[in-house]
Amino acid sequence: MVETPGLRERKKRRTRQALMEAAVRLFEAKGYDKVTVAEIADAAEVSPRTFFLHFQTKEDVLLADADLRVDLALRVIAEHRTGESLSEVLVRATDQMIADAWGRDLPSGIAALRARLAASVPALQARLLQRYLAAQAELAQGLQRAFPRTLDPITASALVGAMVGAVSASAVTALTRGEGPDEVREAMRRAMALVARSVT
Repeated sequence: MVETPGLRERKKRRTRQALMEAAVRLFEAKGYDKVTVAEIADAAEVSPRTFFLHFQTKEDVLLADADLRVDLALRVIAEHRTGESLSEVLVRATDQMIADAWGRDLPSGIAALRARLAASVPALQARLLQRYLAAQAELAQGLQRAFPRTLDPITASALVGAMVGAVSASAVTALTRGEGPDEVREAMRRAMALVARSVT
């Protein structure tokens, strides 16, 4: 029997989730530097080749949903309602990313593990910075496209940088304090509200 695209996609998602869960278990048990891609694949009962179909590097396991989150925010920005203010769009886009993190990274423990490892693993720090800067650039460009009469590239980049920086910093602080998913989400939303008040 030939699989339908729906079945293939569900299988792909299950494999991806299994790899993420296996990686988190191994990182916690052995330490990030001592875990190999082959071990993660073996723990998830797939081949290393299958691992690389889902993730380019070991670091990318901890950034699994970053692209999806940016895409969600870009969609909110691109499809903003007529008459909706810049501040309202920026808040809705950011809140969409927060909601996704609360539904995925925070309950799974990936967010807390990423915050801990980012303080001590240079390769992960570099990958995080690379993804962080790329995401900010994508969001700034999307925001400027949505508000071409209001925003120039510098202002759009500054607004996105302020929002993403505030939300990320508050999340890391809450996570390193050992707070749970609800508290981390609340910390991110408080930071978002602070920045939003400065946007006209």
